[in-house]
Amino acid sequence: MEPTDSGLGTNQTDPERSSILYGLPDDIAILCLARIPRKYHASLKCVSKRWRELVCGQEWQSYRQKHNLAETWIYALCRDKSENLSFYMLDPNMSKKGWKRVQNLPPRSLRRKGMGFDVLGSKIYLMGGCGWIEDATDEVYCYDAATNTWNEAPPLSTARCYFACEALDDKMYAIGGIGSGSSDPHSWDTFDSCTNCWKSHVDPNIVPDIEDSVVLDGKIYIRCGISAVSSHVYAVVYEPLNGTWQHVDSDMASGWRGPGVVVDGNFYVLDQSSGTRLMLWKKDTREWVAVGRLSPLLTRPPCQLVAIGKSIYVVGKGLSTVVFNVGNAAGSMDGLLVSSSLPRLTSDESVLSCKSVAI
Repeated sequence: MEPTDSGLGTNQTDPERSSILYGLPDDIAILCLARIPRKYHASLKCVSKRWRELVCGQEWQSYRQKHNLAETWIYALCRDKSENLSFYMLDPNMSKKGWKRVQNLPPRSLRRKGMGFDVLGSKIYLMGGCGWIEDATDEVYCYDAATNTWNEAPPLSTARCYFACEALDDKMYAIGGIGSGSSDPHSWDTFDSCTNCWKSHVDPNIVPDIEDSVVLDGKIYIRCGISAVSSHVYAVVYEPLNGTWQHVDSDMASGWRGPGVVVDGNFYVLDQSSGTRLMLWKKDTREWVAVGRLSPLLTRPPCQLVAIGKSIYVVGKGLSTVVFNVGNAAGSMDGLLVSSSLPRLTSDESVLSCKSVAI
């Protein structure tokens, strides 16, 4: 059955009936509808064309953000045993139902490796990558979390794979990695959402071998591979004010030995070298301290981290998910972090990256 507007849709002959909710000013209608939980937004889009345009539009997203109504969902890029990419979503408010698969990944990207995965606003970008017989590509695909659709996006300035990507100040950065034969390994690209295009830059402090990245205190930190000269962890930091990369002090770099995440300006790292231990970088004393260990019965390394508020989600093989709150002073007992776990998949898919989107 075709959905009817029931007085809520557009009627060009009657100004009142062109409103979002019949008989109400649009600002009052948005005030009411914007308070409906995100899990019902797909149903709202089925009411009428006008409602679909509203729910998928920037005005709706901006209103929910401004009035603290936005809800954050987690998205995970995975790889299955057949070496195909897969894409999953988790609504933390419905955690008992676990992860849900998102369909229609771009076919050309399904078997690529070393792809970038990042978020800008309500959109998730899948960038670059390469294959066994395919050189690094500059292709970029965009998933709109509001409309649940994939589209092609402007290509990278430089074809690259196995690179770092981060979003900062409404710009997205694709950094280092392996490129085509003609590309400079000491380069990075920036995507400006206002101009909708990429620009390429070069800095000798960037190295191709990228392990992890994080945004901390308005700067982008990159953890590189272990230095062949010193056998120590090597890291660089991007200063937006002058557009240059600098070496990170060895005391910070030395403890960055796993995936990292920032919560309330604090930098946490999951050390998976012996079990799973959460470490915290203390900026004032410039040292790493252990927060606690996670039960080996719950985590399935290698894991990725993502944060919502003060909660850190540790996502491992098969999308096994452990959640704990770092703001809870009583969250650790005898060195073991108290946490809750979510149902995992029956498969052993490897988690490549996790990001969050608030709408």
